Amino acid sequence: MTRDERFFARVLRFLVPVAVGIAFLVLWEVLVRASGIRPFVLPAPSVIAESLAANFPSLMGSLWVTLRVTTSAFLLAVVGGVGLAILFSQSRHVEMAFFPYAVVLQVTPIISIAPLILIWVGYDRVELALLILAWVAAFFPILSNTTLGLRSADHNLRDLFRLYGASRWQILTELQLPSALPYILAGMKISGGLALIGTVVAEFVAGSGAATGLAWRIVEAGNRLDIPRMFAALFLLSALGIAIFFALTLLENRLLRRWHESAIRREG
Repeated sequence: MTRDERFFARVLRFLVPVAVGIAFLVLWEVLVRASGIRPFVLPAPSVIAESLAANFPSLMGSLWVTLRVTTSAFLLAVVGGVGLAILFSQSRHVEMAFFPYAVVLQVTPIISIAPLILIWVGYDRVELALLILAWVAAFFPILSNTTLGLRSADHNLRDLFRLYGASRWQILTELQLPSALPYILAGMKISGGLALIGTVVAEFVAGSGAATGLAWRIVEAGNRLDIPRMFAALFLLSALGIAIFFALTLLENRLLRRWHESAIRREG
């Protein structure tokens, strides 16, 4: 494949989804206007855009709150998940003792423990409660994927390292962690979305003006039947989720493209 053909393929990969999205919005606009559907039932995209422009300062402030909590929870999940997975890889006894509790944490619905966390933390520190709940949602994919990746290091290479007198630290840093990197990055892509979901669910459950994220703006708009504003907040949430996913995909591609089979570009 020539350079021009590769460039055209990249442009086409970008333009096709954009064209489909524009076609969907145009069809939505036409159907809403032709059917005479009222804005408090289903607003047209143009009405949503007007509401987004009118409420832009407050919505962007709420977006920043949601982004801050999501990013903090995600980073804590990465640090904690990778750190605990490394501990598991060094001791089977530690893994047997603690991994079941990590599973319990994963399978417990966030919405069921959110009221309890809010009571323990206090409604005067709602953002801390949101952070804890978002971390709970984001933690397990990092832990499970990293644990699997560390276990998947080539056992023949591990034996070779030991044969040459490598320490456990050298085996970990020079063999296991590089081998686990694709697994860690895959877990991060899952965890990033779950951190956002956890933040949004926690904001919904908080049900108080003390929570000023986008989810609270959606609840507030729904209570006032301001449906265009609700859709505007939903649009920003979707855009944030897409941005997180593509940022982590770009990071994955940058770190793996020179050596891992999943990211190496091939001709033809």
